[in-house]
Amino acid sequence: MAMAEGVAVARMAVTRFSTALSRIRPGQAITIAFGAVLAVGTALLLMPISVQGRGATFIEALFTATSALCVTGHIIVDTPLFWSPFGQVVILALIQIGGFGVMSLATLLGLLVARRLGLRTRLTAVSETHTVAVGDVRRVLSGVALITLTIEVVVALVLTLRFWGGYGEEPGRAIWLGVFHAVSSFNNAGFALFSDNLMGFVADPWICLPICAAVILGGLGFPVIMELRKRLVVPRKWTLNTITVVIGTLVLLVAGAIALTALEWANPATLGALDPAGRVLAGFTASVMPRTAGFNSIDVSQMRDESWFVTDILMFIGGGPAGTAGGLKITTFAVLFFIVIAELRGDTAVNMFGKRLPRSTHREALTVALLSLALVVASTLAIMLMSPYGFDRVVFEVISAFATVGLSTGITASLPPAAQLILIVLMFIGRLGPVLLGSALALSIQKRQYELPKERPIIG
Repeated sequence: MAMAEGVAVARMAVTRFSTALSRIRPGQAITIAFGAVLAVGTALLLMPISVQGRGATFIEALFTATSALCVTGHIIVDTPLFWSPFGQVVILALIQIGGFGVMSLATLLGLLVARRLGLRTRLTAVSETHTVAVGDVRRVLSGVALITLTIEVVVALVLTLRFWGGYGEEPGRAIWLGVFHAVSSFNNAGFALFSDNLMGFVADPWICLPICAAVILGGLGFPVIMELRKRLVVPRKWTLNTITVVIGTLVLLVAGAIALTALEWANPATLGALDPAGRVLAGFTASVMPRTAGFNSIDVSQMRDESWFVTDILMFIGGGPAGTAGGLKITTFAVLFFIVIAELRGDTAVNMFGKRLPRSTHREALTVALLSLALVVASTLAIMLMSPYGFDRVVFEVISAFATVGLSTGITASLPPAAQLILIVLMFIGRLGPVLLGSALALSIQKRQYELPKERPIIG
């Protein structure tokens, strides 16, 4: 009798657990998965084998694991000196998982093993990869994996040959440097195995340009890369998303490079000590990295205040959606821009590159923008109250963390633990997205069965 009751209780528990799992929405599943991987990564970095000297504190391990998983690149300890080879492998694994997507990786592994996908698994992958059709998940995930592997292998090969032939590194060391920086750059992470990041290669195009290329490709987003692979020479057939991301990327890269090169041209602490060709290369690199990569070939802490402001703008906008980049996203910024243009012209509809935008897109863009701005403002104020640093440096760190960039004015390591925890939360939210995290935490979605009467307040 007792055994029968025990079996009944066990079955009831399993049933309740299965029911609870079935109620988890894709956004919640992705958030839980990221949290679980973050916990494992933190635990691994806390192990003695992960460090070269003293043991890592909890905040150091958590901050580094979050920065790697959220492909940010913010650091509070020197990566090559503090973390052992094992710790660096953990960081690299977290970068790859975070860039590809925890749930996308799990779905791909399940596909390879079971050769089939359940509906809920497909819906979760759709939510993370921004796929339109559920039936396309298998093709999309396979394409994402192929693109990731191809780009990382090519960039790793170029960097390996340069480190080996140009800098005399041993073959094994050269391969490790090539692989690490290729994965870190394509996933827009910004982690480097040099204490001064890429400053030692500021005028070397064989190091900077492959890394910049990987950063740009990762920042375009997988849907754009996959479409360009098929229709590169037929722009008239590009989707609105691809057109927006490609044009926005070109505009931001060119405008950013011109602005930062001009502002820093005579600054002896950044570009001023280089020859003209080196200044142009360093200025271009400085324009690419705020696309949420985080590598730096010049000393960011020595940049002019105006250059910090330009970098703030580039970081906040970020890269393309459904990729390894963070930030507000180019598409969101473009939608907001065309909403303003339509309002100024008095148009009844918002048109963008020959297409009319649905009103739901207007609301989504405004929601993402306002939530992002609110997070940046609140976090900046909180950190300013906790630290002795001024607005310009603090807002730079906050935007860098939220946009998963990783660039720093040099104050991150000296911030109090509470401020570092704020940056950790910002990196986590920035990687998942304000809307995704909000939907994951929402208890339920209720549809209102009635409409309120309209009334227009005075605007302006």
